[in-house]
Amino acid sequence: MSVVAGAGPGQAVDDIDLSDLSFWVRPRAEIDAAFALLRGTPSLPFYAEPEPASEMIESGPGYYAVTRHADIVRISSEPGTFSSARGATSIPDLPPEFLEFFGGMINMDPPRHHRLRRIVSRAFTPRFIAQTEDDIAALARGIVTELRDEGPGDFVSRVAARLPLEVICRMMGLPPERYGDVFRCTNVILGSGDPDFVPPGADIVAALLGAGAELAELLHEMAVRRRADPTNDLTTALALAEVDGEQLDNAEIVSFFILLLVAGNETTRTAISHALLALTAFPEQRDIWRDDLAGVSRTAVEEIVRWSSPVRWMRRTVTADVDLAGQRLQAGDKVLLFYSSANRDEAVFTDPDRFDVRRDPNPHLGFGGAGPHFCLGAHLARREISVIWRELLTQLPDLHASGDPEWLASSFINGVKRLSADW
Repeated sequence: MSVVAGAGPGQAVDDIDLSDLSFWVRPRAEIDAAFALLRGTPSLPFYAEPEPASEMIESGPGYYAVTRHADIVRISSEPGTFSSARGATSIPDLPPEFLEFFGGMINMDPPRHHRLRRIVSRAFTPRFIAQTEDDIAALARGIVTELRDEGPGDFVSRVAARLPLEVICRMMGLPPERYGDVFRCTNVILGSGDPDFVPPGADIVAALLGAGAELAELLHEMAVRRRADPTNDLTTALALAEVDGEQLDNAEIVSFFILLLVAGNETTRTAISHALLALTAFPEQRDIWRDDLAGVSRTAVEEIVRWSSPVRWMRRTVTADVDLAGQRLQAGDKVLLFYSSANRDEAVFTDPDRFDVRRDPNPHLGFGGAGPHFCLGAHLARREISVIWRELLTQLPDLHASGDPEWLASSFINGVKRLSADW
């Protein structure tokens, strides 16, 4: 790999291999420079698929990398031509039951996607989330107070990972003694390519299935209890939600919970962690936000999501021959939508490599593109990021990263495993 930050247009494009895991743990400036090169190429780059991580997975024919904002917006708004049903979160084709269990609605097309989203939306509403806002604020205040009292240390485990995990577990009504199990299983599901979570040589698919089965057992028991004895939590709301006489079955509730952990836990953790890095690199932006919390928080949160791009890509499969970016794609072709590249697209964002808490407008794709798969948990994620940083900037106004981040070894999640903080 010879991509370097600052490389000019047309240089080293052939050296960029998005299927090589080593590419994704390089310094972020080098990754951003590589995508700037790819955005400048007239055609869609094509890559061989990564080597299968398990004997249960067959390597496919490869995929096209979609790196420009306009192309991703178009694909996202045409689900009939660009399908999610053959897998949105995996480059190789996986068994349908595997896709449904681990991705649920993300790996579905209409009309099944519409049915599930309508039922889930009946339970997972902004009004329901608003009812939990006092709890989120109190939890954030307690987390930051503990950080301040205990002194400098790892920001990810003590703040960024803790808040969204506890919020989701509380919303679902899970007992506190199971939070650690949920955290461990989530790390395996989302960090399966990282040796910290799945040891080298272990079968990744077996590890995923084991973690998923543990979560499934927990949520299945919860759903059964809540149907018999309803309470005021999200598990009850999901179990009882009904649209046109249809309800979610227990398997669908389990699948949504796993999706919620991905979309509402790991991604929010990633955004909060990247915010510390950004505010350390651009201290004047930290001061602007700290001095006007009420006026700046809305745009600051959107900029954090753009800057961090927690989910780097989603996959679509072409269902009929189509022209995209001047290139003819055929039915069956795979395309990866690189949101992390689109969010730095010079054609859309002025000075895209600058972190600007007052950037407005900010049409980032950090919650996905337009269309049916826009993130259902966007409102919750925004609220959590806003609340935790309000507390951090109030209680620890000089908070900053005090070391280099340790990156998650993943092409899918732009994760930070560890990051020291001081003040």
